[in-house]
This record gives sequence, structure tokens and C-alpha cells, in this order.
Amino acid sequence: MRIGIGCDAHRFVSGRKLILGGVEVPYEKGLEGHSDADVLSHAITDALLGAAGLGDIGKLFPDTDERYKGISSLLILKKVSELLKNNGYIIQNIDTVVVLQNPKIARFYDEMRANISEALGVPVEKVSIKATTTEKMGFEGRGEGVSAQAAVLLEDK
Repeated sequence: MRIGIGCDAHRFVSGRKLILGGVEVPYEKGLEGHSDADVLSHAITDALLGAAGLGDIGKLFPDTDERYKGISSLLILKKVSELLKNNGYIIQNIDTVVVLQNPKIARFYDEMRANISEALGVPVEKVSIKATTTEKMGFEGRGEGVSAQAAVLLEDK
């Protein structure tokens, strides 16, 4: 068994959609980034890559590569899933937390879980999503951005 952790953070900006777990969450701002800036998917990506010892999202999908400009982070997860399979790993579970003051996202959990499980080719029961505020402390609490953390467990075939 191999354990991985991942985290990501992006700032809010005007003129972009807010994408979390592949879901467009209604909000007046989105997250700044080279891809769709989906912090949840990015944290999961780094956790999976770390557990497998395959690097990180910046190494494999650099923000200097125009192929990844505006890309759906679910496509990145699909590519990571293929890498894991090719290296003999099976995803046992994924646990995540999204840190943001607003908007509230609990009503989107099921759709996010479905998107992530489909992208990775795992049963939805293996994907957990939670959210928390910071009680208005820090950049998330001030509404400046969003962060996410993920922990994963991989089995080596």
C-alpha cells in the first residue's frame, strides 16, 4: 500500500468560471490558473502522483505548456489514471477537503464525486469530498481564493 497527499490553492479572479471537481459552481468569480484551475482535481492529481512516486502535476502538466492551457482538470485526472494503471497501481480510496468561505458547495458533492470517479475509473464510493471554512481567517476566509487537500491510498499490484 502507498499513501499520497496533495494540496493546491488558487486565487479568485473576475471573468472566469469556478470549477471544482469538474463542476461549474455558480459564483461571481472563478479561479486563476493555466488550466481550468480546479483546485480539488489538482490536489487529487498530486496525491496520486506522489503516492506512486511519479512526480507532481507541475512536472507532468507544466503551466508553460500550451497543450494544457484551459484544459479540464478531469482530463488530467484521466491521464494520471492511465499512468497509474500502466505502473501497476490500483486506487483504493481518495479523501479530500476543499477550504473556502464562499460559496457553499455541499449540494455539488455528489456530482463532483461522480466526475472524479468517472475520470479515474473507480467506484464513486472510493471518493470522499468535504468542505470547510476557515472562520474568516487566512486568504480563504477573506474570500481571496480556494485551497484543497487530498489523501489517497494506492495498492501496488
